[in-house]
Amino acid sequence: MRVALFTETFLPKVDGIVTRLRHTIDHLQRMGDQVLVVAPDGGLTEYKGARIYGVSGFPLPLYPELKLALPRPSIGYVLKRFNPEIIHIVNPAVLGLAGLFYSKIHNIPLIASYHTHLPEYLQHYGLGMLEGLLWELLKAGHNQAALNLCTSTAMMQELSQHGIERVDLWQRGVDTEMFQPHLASQEMRSRLSQGHPEKPLLLYVGRLSAEKEIEQIKPVLEAIPDARLALVGNGPHRQALEAHFIGTPTHFVGYLQGSRARFRLCLR
Repeated sequence: MRVALFTETFLPKVDGIVTRLRHTIDHLQRMGDQVLVVAPDGGLTEYKGARIYGVSGFPLPLYPELKLALPRPSIGYVLKRFNPEIIHIVNPAVLGLAGLFYSKIHNIPLIASYHTHLPEYLQHYGLGMLEGLLWELLKAGHNQAALNLCTSTAMMQELSQHGIERVDLWQRGVDTEMFQPHLASQEMRSRLSQGHPEKPLLLYVGRLSAEKEIEQIKPVLEAIPDARLALVGNGPHRQALEAHFIGTPTHFVGYLQGSRARFRLCLR
């Protein structure tokens, strides 16, 4: 098949959505399918044999790591040359509308997937009054798709309750080649615990953003004698978290990629 994948976020950004998409592209390419990725421009033109068409954009004010890329006529020209047999829009917000429009105009099967629970996130950015409007926009977009994939049964239920149809589960998986017990490393555990590998270690891996409510880890950290906390990742909420966890044995590790991202913790 020829699959056109529209996503509002892609490499070089590091997050759960990008990780899932990387594995999906890798799998499709291995199966002999062709993939075109339409995403905000990140300076890349290819990934694992899949072509990337980068669309210039600008950073979001509330989340500078994310770029907002607007649809433009050139996307239609690229899609016409690629001639997709299926279009998949990921977290359709702005750029994904181009994929939705093209699928309807040319009668191409459309799949959408829901990864980021935006209505809930509005509360953390002082925009809760827009939640009802956002649900209506999400329903209008997602109900154009033949299939709406969710990453959990809880999200399936949430979307169905708000009128989004044709919902199904896109289950998570674990990369058993990257994560294996024999990769346990005392050196990495020492690094994450800042030289105290024998102490209890709490580990958070993900974006440092307000909606993750990472502050709730603090009472747990304080309740466990001699426990230490490592936060792996980065994001717009880092400065606030550094102030919140000041005076506690918390290590802000930043991003880890490749083999280092296995963390290789020695838990024995």
